[in-house]
Amino acid sequence: MAFEGFRRSFDELLSRATRPEERRAIAARMKDTLVQARLGLDDLRDGLAKARQRLSNEERELETVRRRKQLAEGINDRETIDLAAKYEQMHTERSEVLRRKVAAQEAEVALAEREVSEMSAELKAVLAGAPTPNHVGGQVSDAELGLNDEAGASSIRSEIDALGRQRERADREADAARRLDELKRKMGK
Repeated sequence: MAFEGFRRSFDELLSRATRPEERRAIAARMKDTLVQARLGLDDLRDGLAKARQRLSNEERELETVRRRKQLAEGINDRETIDLAAKYEQMHTERSEVLRRKVAAQEAEVALAEREVSEMSAELKAVLAGAPTPNHVGGQVSDAELGLNDEAGASSIRSEIDALGRQRERADREADAARRLDELKRKMGK
């Protein structure tokens, strides 16, 4: 995930003494980037769940093929044994690729979660007026920052929800447009 805009805004804030209105603009950019990062993290988690499901399905198929191969061996059906061996190899390879894919996606989600957590801490520090978090590279709690109100978190949550609804609406509209195009193609228009 790319959070360069957030980092650039944070570095800009730290590198020079900023006027309050500039500080608010920078904080707003950081907040927008954080919202986008959280949505991206949700997408990564969804992708991981889908990859895990595909791996599960592929492993079930592999077990089915192995069971059929074993049954064919029991009745000495050479043609079915050969066919089952072919599909066993194919499903074994697919399963292995999907296992590596799931492992890579798990690592990517963990990395993104750490980055989003760090970004959240940095944004809280900026909103609190502190130029840097207390712990370099570590998480900073709300209490350490003096942010015990729920207003900031609620605002970010509502923005994330609004962006999620906006994306779902755009996805529905794109799907409807795609279906309409397919229907027009089928009807010859």
